[in-house]
Amino acid sequence: MVMDRKNPGKWKWKSSTFFLCVISIFLSACAEIQKPEPEPFYAETAPPAKQEFRWSNGKTPKSFDPARAAAAPETDIVRALFEGLTDIDTRSLKEVPAIAEKWTSSPDRRVWTFQLRKDARWSNGKRITADNFVTSWKRLVALGDKAGHPELFQNIIGMRASRAAPLPIGDLVDFTSTFGEELQPHHEQPNSVSATKTPVINTPPANTSSNLQTENKIVTVSKPANEKFGVEALDSATLRVTLEFPDRDFPKLVANPIFRPIYGDGAEFDTTPLDADVVTNGAFTVASVGKDGIALDRSDIYWNKSAVSLERVKFVFKESAEAALSAYKKGEIDALTNAEFEPLALKILSPYDDFRQTTHSALNFYVYNTEKAPFNDRRVREALAISIDRERITDVELERTARPATSFLPLGERNNAQLTLDAQKAKYLLEDAGFAGGADFPTIRLVINRNDTQQRVARAVAKMWKQNLNLDTDIIVKELSEIDAARSLGEYDLVRRGVVLPTMDESVGMAIIFGLPKRTEAVLDPSQSAKGRELNNEKSLIKTPIENNPDDPEAEEHSELSLAKNGILNEVDAFFELNAIPLYFPLAYSLVKPYVRGFEVNGLDATSLEDISIDSSWQPKTAKGGS
Repeated sequence: MVMDRKNPGKWKWKSSTFFLCVISIFLSACAEIQKPEPEPFYAETAPPAKQEFRWSNGKTPKSFDPARAAAAPETDIVRALFEGLTDIDTRSLKEVPAIAEKWTSSPDRRVWTFQLRKDARWSNGKRITADNFVTSWKRLVALGDKAGHPELFQNIIGMRASRAAPLPIGDLVDFTSTFGEELQPHHEQPNSVSATKTPVINTPPANTSSNLQTENKIVTVSKPANEKFGVEALDSATLRVTLEFPDRDFPKLVANPIFRPIYGDGAEFDTTPLDADVVTNGAFTVASVGKDGIALDRSDIYWNKSAVSLERVKFVFKESAEAALSAYKKGEIDALTNAEFEPLALKILSPYDDFRQTTHSALNFYVYNTEKAPFNDRRVREALAISIDRERITDVELERTARPATSFLPLGERNNAQLTLDAQKAKYLLEDAGFAGGADFPTIRLVINRNDTQQRVARAVAKMWKQNLNLDTDIIVKELSEIDAARSLGEYDLVRRGVVLPTMDESVGMAIIFGLPKRTEAVLDPSQSAKGRELNNEKSLIKTPIENNPDDPEAEEHSELSLAKNGILNEVDAFFELNAIPLYFPLAYSLVKPYVRGFEVNGLDATSLEDISIDSSWQPKTAKGGS
């Protein structure tokens, strides 16, 4: 570089080679000062030296009783200690053989016969027989509402409860501080009007002494005195189950922990719920029970022992997400699930490879009062459903802690239709129903529970209805205990509900959402079947699977008479009725160390300890500059 003689004070490059050298040095310097890449894992710690798995899955369990197992941590421990007819593959969520080696069904799928393996034993050495299942399932009926999920066995002949009030299928669930989508603290709000001019009305407790009736018309039924019990031991290795209504997914249903048999009458679970000497039949047995946790050892008598890698499992219980996260960071536990992470913690954890999230098998939705006009018009119901921007709700109101629900069932492969935002079609449907531009449409009465997140979601939905359809909404806030009374009195147009779906059984999932069918063979007139409703309503925007794929081998099950024959809704029928608006599916979160193999996180919380092993040769990366 030399001075330019024609322009003193300025310099010019004499050599292009010199220029390239300078640039190269500059770029090298920039590379040296770049920020280092973040660590791939939130907590890189050395693995245990032996096949021992340390798992924090919540607080101390209340019982080892399969019949009472409704959610983690109880369900996790029951799956390890007890085995049922079938199990759920943790990846595909399909049913797989367990104590039942194989099974068959009658052509109408109402009678199922299971063949039990003869090498399955209790931990006391005695053989597992079909009578064990009969005794255990009769006990489910005796437990009634005390069972973990009484709604799951209501379709089995002789197991539907006799009640003075309808069975609480799809009871309201407040997902606050659960599954990660409602994590803000509750703040009771005074009577107010939001910025969108949508009133939020707080009401005093309603009279809950009225005779409860739901809009899905669940009827009280009493079992005839001579009704046959639909669970029979044909011989020691053959179990036959008879259903009220056909169910093609029944083998998926009986994989749920409540259907796992126990040895004896279960009296020990009432006196000593966490008894280390409990007789089990699963891959593990109880080694010890202490204040700091529960230890399980691999069973020496389990029929499939050779496929189990883990020698010991330690359930380490923590009273808070912060304590569990600290233990995970220090390497004291290998997996963390069922923790109530705050939104900020989720944002911090999300970039790491050992942080996992999955759609939880649960649904938040609004139910219509179809007894009232204009909500008895399907065109109106569809217009309201497709004028909601679910992605905005999950991204903004829920801070990406949930997934948009464009269908009713969060898991599986049978989502035959989807509800997506289409404001133009919504306007057309509303106009066709006689409410062009929202004119003459009554103010919508939307009843929700007293929850900060639910109020934000409701205000967002009301704003969308106003912007897209020019409809006004009153948001009526009630306590959870009051909402059933409001439904029974018909004091709503739509009501918010939340349900957990603990099974991959489609018909049972729909019954949990919409209610059980009546006890009758002719549930619906054929003209009111899925196909018939479509033909009577040409404005419907949703087509049947037969029209979408006439070559579908299962299309017969969705034929025009399927609903009349089967009695229980499937998801296709639910879309034709559209008596509810699905909103979002909550997410579940976990942290799993990279040396843990086979730990599958799924929406059913159905983790199989039989599939897990510890890669003791795995080691954390050596820090840069270290030795």
